[in-house]
Amino acid sequence: MLGGRSGRIELVKHPSVLRRSWFRTFLTWYLLCALSSVRGSAVAKIVGNNVKKLQKFASTVKMWVFEENINGRKLSDIINKEHENVKYLPGHKLPDNVVAVPNLNDAVEDADLLVFVIPHQFIHKVCDEMTGRVPKKALGITLIKGIDEGPGGLRLISDIIREKMGIDISVLMGANLANEVAADKFCETTIGSKILENGLLFKELLQTPNFRITVVDDAETVELCGALKNVVAVGAGFCDGLCCGDNTKAAVIRLGLMEMIAFAKIFCKGQVSTSTFLESCGVADLITTCYGGRNRRVAEAVVKTGKSIEELEKEMLNGQKLQGPLTSAEVYRILKQKGVLEKFPLFTAVYQICYEGRPVGEIITCLQSHPEHVKNQSGC
Repeated sequence: MLGGRSGRIELVKHPSVLRRSWFRTFLTWYLLCALSSVRGSAVAKIVGNNVKKLQKFASTVKMWVFEENINGRKLSDIINKEHENVKYLPGHKLPDNVVAVPNLNDAVEDADLLVFVIPHQFIHKVCDEMTGRVPKKALGITLIKGIDEGPGGLRLISDIIREKMGIDISVLMGANLANEVAADKFCETTIGSKILENGLLFKELLQTPNFRITVVDDAETVELCGALKNVVAVGAGFCDGLCCGDNTKAAVIRLGLMEMIAFAKIFCKGQVSTSTFLESCGVADLITTCYGGRNRRVAEAVVKTGKSIEELEKEMLNGQKLQGPLTSAEVYRILKQKGVLEKFPLFTAVYQICYEGRPVGEIITCLQSHPEHVKNQSGC
């Protein structure tokens, strides 16, 4: 049991029902250190510092850590004694109220606020383990950038969490490279929440003077932006590896954005607001990832070294999995099932280069014949 502080907190359990309730709020930070702990540790630093100042939140943040041995010592012990994730976020001290917990059941015990920061391919297993251990009054927010391919096609990660655990889920996506966030450099991000008050609660939990948050209700679009931009970034990295120049990469970004918008309009259940793509979760995150993200860097290295993605993951990412190629495979199968592959040549080319052995130069071919260039030829 965590020691927490009682506080008055305003929650919305249903869009039409607003009420105030008293309860102890416990923060549990989900972090799979073997794979995605750079981002998790960076945001855990923000949360740990914030809850010290905010009376409505418990002062301790439990962070689930996938246990590893580092030079004969357990990673969780290192984090708890030295307050630093020495393997995945070295050089950045975590607040002393962030407690690493290697057992998932212990980490979620009595938690009312859950923050999900794990690779998207593990979400089913993690939710299954937590089901029945988290109170129905709990609220969650996911920072997971990916999608799931179900029997009926596209499934959002937030939908999986909501269905399996029966709790409301918001999403956070934006131009937030982890090392810059950890260094407290200014950035913006977007929270998408179908229940506005819940999104505002997480804004209060996460916002700092240098981590500025906008809350919108177009949650599905926000979440899709976070997943699809990684596919575009792989294409941008291929272009960098081919030394195509900034003009070509700008075309990849523009056409990639067009495909992201088209994908959202086909697959989102609710209405898609194009203004959402102008938030940090959209064009800003796309630009940042295509210039500074790991998907771009590894894709460039694939071209320049001739090594496989798997080899480069071990060399460049400490064995963490690259999300862009995995998402491209899921996107490809979803588009194929829907019968609309021809409308998404950039997404298709990234998948085929990553998984079907197509030459990297086909990324340029797909740009040359992109539907955006030929659909209005008669009017030119």
